[in-house]
Amino acid sequence: MNDLIQNIDKLHTTQMGAERIKRNLKLDGDAVGWCKTKILSGGAEICRQGKNRYAAADNCVITVNAHSYTIITAHIKS
Repeated sequence: MNDLIQNIDKLHTTQMGAERIKRNLKLDGDAVGWCKTKILSGGAEICRQGKNRYAAADNCVITVNAHSYTIITAHIKS
């Protein structure tokens, strides 16, 4: 099982990160909860590149620090 999924309860973000995610994805509400749902969806593709993990699902990409499980950003795939 993927390390990100195994540690999904550690997933968090900063206040600025939450604002950035909401702005990028045009969300109202809980940005971390939204990201957790996308990561846990059956179709999420998760990979690690350097210090970050990337979860791609439903035309968006979520960037997570691989060590601290901090969501850095999320955006629509271009």
